[in-house]
Amino acid sequence: MLLDTPIEYLKGVGPVRGQLLQRELGIFTFADLLEYFPFRYVDRSQVSSIRDMDIDDPYVVLRGTVSNLRTVSSGKATRLTALLSDATGSLELVWFQGLKWVKDSLKPNTEYIVMGKPNIYGDHISLPHPDMELADQEGTTTRKYIPVYSSTEKLKAKGLHTKGIAKLTEQLLRQVHGNIPETLPASVLQRYNLPSRASAIEVIHFPLNPQDITIAMQRMKFEELFFLQLDYQWARHLRQSSADGRVFAVIGNLFNRFYHEKLAFELTGAQKRVVKEIRADMRSGHQMNRLLQGDVGSGKTLVALLCMLIALDNGCQACMMAPTEILANQHHANISRMVDGLGISVELLTGSLKASAKRKVKQRLAAGEINILIGTHALIEKDVQFSNLGFVVIDEQHRFGVEQRSKLWTKSQVPPHVLVMTATPIPRTLAMTLYGDLDCSIIDELPPGRKPIKTIHATDHQRLKVFAFMRQQIAMGRQVYVVYPLIEESESLDLKDLMDGYDSIVREFPMPDYQVSIVHGRMEATAKDYEMDRFKRGETQIMVSTTVIEVGVDVPNASVMVIENAERFGLSQLHQLRGRVGRGADQSFCILMTADKLSNSGRERIKTMVDTTDGFRIAEADLKLRGPGDLQGLQQSGILQLKLADIVNDEPIVRAARETVQDILLADPSLASNDNAPLRFYLSKNQKKLPWSKIS
Repeated sequence: MLLDTPIEYLKGVGPVRGQLLQRELGIFTFADLLEYFPFRYVDRSQVSSIRDMDIDDPYVVLRGTVSNLRTVSSGKATRLTALLSDATGSLELVWFQGLKWVKDSLKPNTEYIVMGKPNIYGDHISLPHPDMELADQEGTTTRKYIPVYSSTEKLKAKGLHTKGIAKLTEQLLRQVHGNIPETLPASVLQRYNLPSRASAIEVIHFPLNPQDITIAMQRMKFEELFFLQLDYQWARHLRQSSADGRVFAVIGNLFNRFYHEKLAFELTGAQKRVVKEIRADMRSGHQMNRLLQGDVGSGKTLVALLCMLIALDNGCQACMMAPTEILANQHHANISRMVDGLGISVELLTGSLKASAKRKVKQRLAAGEINILIGTHALIEKDVQFSNLGFVVIDEQHRFGVEQRSKLWTKSQVPPHVLVMTATPIPRTLAMTLYGDLDCSIIDELPPGRKPIKTIHATDHQRLKVFAFMRQQIAMGRQVYVVYPLIEESESLDLKDLMDGYDSIVREFPMPDYQVSIVHGRMEATAKDYEMDRFKRGETQIMVSTTVIEVGVDVPNASVMVIENAERFGLSQLHQLRGRVGRGADQSFCILMTADKLSNSGRERIKTMVDTTDGFRIAEADLKLRGPGDLQGLQQSGILQLKLADIVNDEPIVRAARETVQDILLADPSLASNDNAPLRFYLSKNQKKLPWSKIS
C-alpha cells in the first residue's frame, strides 16, 4: 500500500532526514507524515508593522527588507544575525543552528515575508529562527493560512523547520492524490455529514478558511475516537460472544450463612444493586469483566467478598490482588475476621513472606486447600498455581499494568470472572473512552451512620490554631494523620520535609503526654507494619506519614487528616487521603495546609475540595484542571496518545463515536456488510494490538 511506504523514499527526504523524522517525530511512513498535523495557523494576510507588533503574540507576520547579515562569535558560541526593516522601524533576526544553510539561502537587501515568535534579548527585540519567504512570490506560491508544525533544533538544522515540513507534506499530498483510502463506513459519513478522509487531511494541512478547518478537524477527531471505541467494544464483543465463562448457578451455604449470620448491618441499596449486577454476570455463561467504582468507604470490599463467596459455593477458589503490602495485609485481616467460623481458608501471599512460608502457601493453594488467596504482585508469579480459580478481584486497578493484570487469567484453564475495583472515581468522559470493553457498576452511597467529612483550608499563618485543634481532638480520644508530600528536602520545591515535620510535631506534642508514629515508603516492611499497628491499636495518637497511607489504612478512630502543602497534590490524591478519616461514627475533619499565596490552579483545587466530598464531581474537576494525560498514568501507558481529539473538550464527539460503534455492532455483529469493510480491514490490521487477555 502506497501510504505504508517508508518516509525516506519521499523525494527530498532520504536516509539521513528519514532517520531524523523517525527519531524526533515518530514519522516512519507516508501515512505518519500525513497525520502529523499543524498545531496552529498563521493568517498571512495579517501583516504587522514592526513598530505596532505585539511582542506577547505567539506568532507575528512581518514584511520588510533584510540587510546587515553577519556572523557573531561569543566564546565558543556562534550565531548569525540580520536586520529586518520596514517603514516603521527595524528588529534583529537571529539563528543559532544551520548557519551556513541560512546564510547561503538569504538574499541581502531583498524584501521578505517573515514569521516567528518575538523574543526580548537584553535591551532589544529579536526574532529567533524565523520562517521566511521572498515577498515577490506572495501572489503565486503562498496561501493565506500558513500551517505551523512542531519541529526540533536537529530537524531545523536539516531544513525541516515548519516550512520544510509543510513543503514535504504538500509534495506528498500531490503524490498520493486519489490513493488515501476511506476508513469510515459510508453510512457513518452520511449520518454525521462528514467530509472524506482525503479531503479532511488536505484541508487540515492547507486550509482556505477557518470554517473548513473546523469541519475537517471534527471529522478527524471523530475518526480517532471512533476507532478507540471500536478497539474496546470489539474486544468486549468477542469476549461476550466467544469467551466461555464459568456458570455460578448456586447461591449456597457459605453466602447465606455469611449474609444472615455475619453481617452486622444492612447493605446499602447501591451495594445490593451491584451484587445483583455481578451475580447476573456470574451465571450468564460468559466470562465477566466488570469495573466497580465507589468512593472511599462505600463498601466495595464487602461486595467483593460476597461475590467471592458465590465462587466458593460453586466449588471454585477466589483471589484478591492489591497494589501494596499494607493494603493486602489489611484485606487479609478484615476478610479473615469477617468469615471467621465459616470454615473458609484465607491466606496471604506477599513479597516479604519468608521463603518457607511462601512455599507452604503455594503448595496448599495448588492442592485446593486455600479458598481465598489475598496478595500483591506475588500472586502473578509463574509458580503460583491454583487448583480451581474462578473469581479474581483486583483492587485499585489503575496501579497495575495491563500485562500484570492479565497474568491472572492464565491461572485457570477457563477464564475466571474478573472484578476490578477503584476508589478513584473515573469521570464519565474518561470512563466512556477508556473502559468501553468493561461493564461498569457504581456504589454511589455511603453506609448509614457515616457523617460527611468537614474540609477546612488553613494557611501557614494559622498553624498554631491547627495544633490547638489537634490537641482538642486527641483529648477527646481521637487520632490524627499528618501527611507530607516528600521524604527528603527538595531544593527545587519549597515543601515541608517529612523529617523536619516529624521533629516539629514531636516538639509540639511531647512525650509522655503524646506518642507519635512515622511511616514512609523507604522503611523496611517490618518497621512500617510495627508503626501502623501501634497507630491502629491506639498506642500512638499522631501518624506522621507520606502518601503511603493514601490507600489501605483503615483506623475508624482517626478523625483528623492534616495534609501539608495540599496545593501540591492532585484532586484525586487529596480525595483519597481525605478518605482515610470519616470511617467511624464520629465527626471527622480534613485540614488542607497551604502556603499563604496560591496559584490560580492551586486555589481552584483547594476550593473544590472544600466545596464537595462527591468523588465524581472531584474527578470531573481534576480532569479539567490536569487533562487526561496526567490522570492515572495514562500518558505513560500510551492509552490516550490522541493526535487531535481532547476527551475533556470533545465529550459530544466521544459520546457520538461510542453510540455509533454500539449501533454498528448491534446491527452487524460480525461486520460482514460491504459498508463495514473498512472496519474489518482496520481490525485485521490491528489484531495484534488487542490482547485477548486485556483487563480494562
